[in-house]
Amino acid sequence: MKKVDVVVIGAGAAGLMCAAEAGKRGRSVLVVDHAKKPGRKILISGGGRCNFTNYDVTAHNFVCNNTHFVKSALSQYTNWDFISMISKYGIEFEERDHGQLFCVDSAKEIVGMLLKECELAGVNYRYNCDVHSIEKKESGFTLKLDTETIECESLVVATGGLSMPKLGATPFGYQLAEQFGLSMVPTSAGLVPFTLHKEDKEAFSELSGIAVPVVVESESGDSFKENLLFTHRGLSGPSILQISSYWSAGQKVMIDLLPNNDLSEELDKMREAHPNQSVKNSLAKLLPKRVVETLLNTTVFQERSLKQVNNKEQEQLCTLIHQWKVLPNGTEGYRTAEVTLGGVNTDELSSKTMESKKVPGLYFVGEVMDVSGWLGGYNFQWAWSSGYVAGINA
Repeated sequence: MKKVDVVVIGAGAAGLMCAAEAGKRGRSVLVVDHAKKPGRKILISGGGRCNFTNYDVTAHNFVCNNTHFVKSALSQYTNWDFISMISKYGIEFEERDHGQLFCVDSAKEIVGMLLKECELAGVNYRYNCDVHSIEKKESGFTLKLDTETIECESLVVATGGLSMPKLGATPFGYQLAEQFGLSMVPTSAGLVPFTLHKEDKEAFSELSGIAVPVVVESESGDSFKENLLFTHRGLSGPSILQISSYWSAGQKVMIDLLPNNDLSEELDKMREAHPNQSVKNSLAKLLPKRVVETLLNTTVFQERSLKQVNNKEQEQLCTLIHQWKVLPNGTEGYRTAEVTLGGVNTDELSSKTMESKKVPGLYFVGEVMDVSGWLGGYNFQWAWSSGYVAGINA
């Protein structure tokens, strides 16, 4: 039977970060993963460029039943710490909207850097390897793998969530948490496009490919100002992905299609200049024509000119554009979701170390727990921060 100090289950962002940090402390570390290669989610993220962190990271950028939980890890290992690491490796990066940071070249550089850090720390790997059972011993754990049995002092679960099942996502981490008596927050798909009910889907599918800047607001009052993208299935784009993490089945979302204009003022100006101009053509100066035609299709404004619209009707038109209410049918689910909401209840874990309060030596890092970041590099930052603090303690 082989003995090591630390076993990390999962060779993703959080797992590799944790393994490297534990190895630097002189701990013998073994990383186990059922995939053939490490860092698969890193490699496809950000269109292959990996949005690895953000210039502005606070607890506010995370969805968690207890948002205070993330503060300790984020302060122990900050976005600037990770930026410093990639700079040390000479990895070029660029800033995009909202402080998002991407590799100039390829996400492969991030995976390469993490593997180099692990190599320098003497970390060992077992890829293409399943964990068949785990038992708690007096001082540590016994794991039965495909071809061997391993004993370890500390066990770190970095198995991710259920999003992107094509990349090998499984509920293994959740099952393990439950095996050891830890409570769970129910899981659902996050950062995911909405699907629409049949009538809306038929009406808006013709707009597929059109993007407009909007403000989207959930019933809970959370809002995001980003682009909305019409798709043949429903609604997507950054604004929709962001708000999906704050949406529950049966709730509506409210969309301001003209967040940078006061439509009532614009209509008054246009009426003064061109009273006989149609409402449709007037709106088409502010929004894509096909969007206008679809929105007005079943309304009284379809054939009206500006001078034919009274004050009450103008208010109704402004409400339609500034407070367009949509009732999603659902989401596209884990298949296209970027993250999994919910997971291991953070009340079960130490915010300073990521260790289970009930089971000494058992740690959870990354997406497997009930912490999900906004779009924009926050989920990777959580992987780096949570992985780091577990690594310096496991």
